[in-house]
Amino acid sequence: MLGNFYLVVEFNFQSPTNVLLEGFDELGKSLWSTRYIKTIPKVKNFGIQLVSVHQQMLQDPFGTLRELSRMGYSYVETFVYDKGTFYGMSPTEFRQVVETNGLQFLGSMTFHDLPADGDWETALQWWSLNIDDHVKAGVKYLTTSNNQLKSVKTTAELQRYSEYCNAIGKLCREKGITFAFHNHADEFALVENSRICDYFLENTTPEYVYFQADIYWMEMAGVKAVDYFKKHPQRFLSWHIKDYKELGASGKLIG
Repeated sequence: MLGNFYLVVEFNFQSPTNVLLEGFDELGKSLWSTRYIKTIPKVKNFGIQLVSVHQQMLQDPFGTLRELSRMGYSYVETFVYDKGTFYGMSPTEFRQVVETNGLQFLGSMTFHDLPADGDWETALQWWSLNIDDHVKAGVKYLTTSNNQLKSVKTTAELQRYSEYCNAIGKLCREKGITFAFHNHADEFALVENSRICDYFLENTTPEYVYFQADIYWMEMAGVKAVDYFKKHPQRFLSWHIKDYKELGASGKLIG
């Protein structure tokens, strides 16, 4: 200060929200130390899909959830359901870990392709067990997406997918969970002059099937999410927002 030595302060960032500070005199003697934990108030209901921190969750789920809570997130979505577990924990164990860290476990994305052999019974048995596990975990909505759509050539095939989603959505509704389809870019391809996403919106039952808009992939596919929200105001339960650069660096947020 004014050319005179005053104090050296070292910052030791232990995590994005946890920093140790220590002050030293000009001889290097420690004068004081303190810890600063940054906690952003949850004034808005923002969630995070845990695929964004997948490796961190595999290494330290409790610590990662604690950091996310301090950052201001209110709830989480998962995509790692496997044989009745979430990150190796039972549904009730994982729910407890989430809630202990001040978050809610609201959503989960799971996958089971439309059976090529038409054996819906086995597929729906899988979904039934899946839904039961998510009920135990306290999840409010269940989402899925499908990587088979690139091979679809006819609207008859699209109708089978629509009926499959209706069957899953009916199971979810009966067990008290909302079901939604999550888009990527493939859903905006044309099949016999029908856009896949439009076909699903028009040929699935609204009380059984909602949609989760991934706005990034809608942008990449050349469609505008707002047009879908205006045309189908009751069908979209949530959005996924991100950026193709570091968040905000592109000058716009896209899902």
